[in-house]
Order: sequence, then structure tokens, then C-alpha cells
Amino acid sequence: MPASFPRSPLPRFFRAKQFLPDQHVGDVRSDVREKLISGGLKERVKPGAQIGISAGSRGIGRFIELLAGIADAVKQAGGEPFIFPAMGSHGGATAEGQVEILKRLGVGEESVGAPIRATMETVPLGEAGNGAVAHVDKLAYEADGIIVLGRTKTHPESTGPIASGLLKMCTIGLGKQSGAQQAHNHGLWDSVRSVPRVQLSLAKILFGVAVVENGYRQPAVIEVVPANYEAFIEADLRLLDVAKTFLTRIPFELLDVLIVDEIGKTISGGGMDPNIIGKWRNSDAPHIPDYRRIVALSLTDESLGNGLGIGMADFTTQRFAKAYDPAVTYINLLTAQEPGSNTREGPLPLALDSDREAIEVALYSALADGEPRLCRIANTGNLGKFWASEALLNEVKLNPKLEQISEPGFLPFDERGNLFEAHP
Repeated sequence: MPASFPRSPLPRFFRAKQFLPDQHVGDVRSDVREKLISGGLKERVKPGAQIGISAGSRGIGRFIELLAGIADAVKQAGGEPFIFPAMGSHGGATAEGQVEILKRLGVGEESVGAPIRATMETVPLGEAGNGAVAHVDKLAYEADGIIVLGRTKTHPESTGPIASGLLKMCTIGLGKQSGAQQAHNHGLWDSVRSVPRVQLSLAKILFGVAVVENGYRQPAVIEVVPANYEAFIEADLRLLDVAKTFLTRIPFELLDVLIVDEIGKTISGGGMDPNIIGKWRNSDAPHIPDYRRIVALSLTDESLGNGLGIGMADFTTQRFAKAYDPAVTYINLLTAQEPGSNTREGPLPLALDSDREAIEVALYSALADGEPRLCRIANTGNLGKFWASEALLNEVKLNPKLEQISEPGFLPFDERGNLFEAHP
């Protein structure tokens, strides 16, 4: 690697915040427990029944309270709950990796009141209407009942009325790697509409618990949904419209450089949400919004080395490169291959020695005209507050939905040029 790359000095930045709807459920654990009980869980659970609760890898807001509340309801109904990973091919497509992801998300018997049981084995249930074979986690299938927990939100690859929700959690989450691969290979959204018909008719799914988050990643809506296909698809369609009212974007259409502090599977299926950074980053869509260069600085620890999405960035850091596991990343990428898809999200871009170097090289390469336009966000799922360069100050002051909350100053790099502690 050359001793140095061309770099441009950074301008001063100020902090700003967006005014976002903040309605949310106060006592999440009690809310979900009471809704399951009032929804008829006691009538569906026999004394001592083993009830599996799905746990995904996205890190839903108040995830622990949601799982604990469901476990509380199962116990109150006389059953014995257990948690099973429902995350397709994440964690390197191994049971050990998926358990580790849950542990890094804080999920354990002590925190949620139920043990974790994991396998990658599935029970194939038969062919769905679109040709994909429906699968269900073997431990969940052999239990006395299943409760599906899923977040309803927009999905990076969906432009239709169905996106992330209960149906996708059934198709991909309950299906493990085998089911996820079948679903993607036959077209994800056709599979999401078709596969759950088979699962809901043949597996002992008792209820769905659907969650919609606000812009602060707090549960704004929690619904208990009866386990039949018509109820699941109605909830997914309706709650996606609700979720869109909370969708938050970066308030600038044109940037020379977007700095993303962290990416990862706990934030978005693509590490960074293309709905936020621009769908042209992984497709041939128009450059709206147009962020000329993206720098991704870190990989979330809970991603367990899965750096899917880093290929949508232009530059990264050696810290990211050390955390990135190509095998874990590519088993997820290859499992998700669809007709006409690509592999753009997987490969590492140039990894620079420090955060400062990565950002300054990115700014140089953007060849900014006039005062450079830069924005720094925590991640694409947390946009309530951000840093912006001085060139954006007037836009912030003129936008009634934004507020400047600090005076301009230079980014707080340490002596090694990092904004965060470097990995040893």
C-alpha cells in the first residue's frame, strides 16, 4: 500500500437533530404479555407445552422486553417457552453463530426468561405455489407451538406492498438457510407471498407478534395477530403503511461525502439501507439521493463478521477490514441470490489506516465544487441526530423540521486519527 493517498482537509461540522414522531409503547413487556393473553393464548397452550419463540438478528427496538413479555405470556398460559434463532443464513449459517448473535444482542435465559435452543436443521413441508420448498426450523416444528415475532418495515429490495414483516419472518427466519435459499432462488417476494401459506397450514404457529418502530427505534405499535394466512398478510399490508409514516431519511439530497459510523445486519439486511443511501448503490436506479462518496467506518459487533453492504461504500477502515469475515458475509450473500441479482454488496472497498484518512481520501475523490457538503450519521437506522459540514448550515436553519444543536467545530479524532477506539 502506498505511504499516502491524496487527501483533502476536512471542514468544520455542527450537530443537528430532526424532529421525529415519538409515539411509543411505554411498558413493552407488559403490553405484549397482556395482548397475547387477551388474544386467547391460554386457550391454545396446554399445561407444560413447549412453545418456541422466534428471535431474529435485526435487533428490534426493546428486543429483550418483547421476548421477555412473550415468554411471560407463555408461562402465564401454563406453557414452557424457549427461544430459537430465526435468521436465515446469518451467523455463518451455523447454530453456534446464530446463538452468539443472540447473546451479543443481550438475549439469554436470564434476560428473557427462556432458554435458547438452536439448530440449522429444518423440516421441509412441501412446495409452495411459486415452486419454493417451505421449511421450518426442526426444533420449532417439533414443539407444541410457535410464536412468530417480526418487525414490519420497508425493505431495501421491496418496492411493492409487502416488505419486512410476519410473512418474511416465516419465510426466511423460520426457514433457516435452507428455506432462505429456496425463497431467494425462486424470487424473494413471490416466496414471501407463497411459502407462509404452507407453513401456516402445516406448522403449529399460534400467533404472530408484529412490531412497528418509530424513528428512535422504539416500538410504536405492537399487535398480536391470529395465525392464519389472511390475518398475517392483512397485518403486513396495513402495518407497512403505518411504518412508512415513521420512515426517516437523511435531510439532504446531494452530498459530497456521507460518513456512516457503523453498518451491520443488526441495522439493515443490506448493512446500510438503500432506501436511505440511494438504491443506485446496489442497482441501476437513478442517483436519488446523490451521495457521491460513502465512507463506512465500523461493523457492528452483533453482526459477527457479516459485512454485507460494505460493497455499497466507496471507502472503509482497517478496523472494519479486521472485523469483516468474508466467509460469513458470502454465505449470506450467496444464500440470498435471486434471478437477476448481483454481488455488489459483498466486496471490501479500499480500507484506510484511520477514520480521518478514510474520510479525507473520500472527500478528495469526490472533487467537491465550492464548500464541501458532508454529513455524518450513526447508521441508517438512527437518523434522529447527525453531524453536518458548515456548507449545510443554512439548509438546516431554513428547515423547520431540523434544529442546530452545537456550534461548528472539528470532528473529535484521537491521536491516531480515529473517532472510535481501534481494534488491537
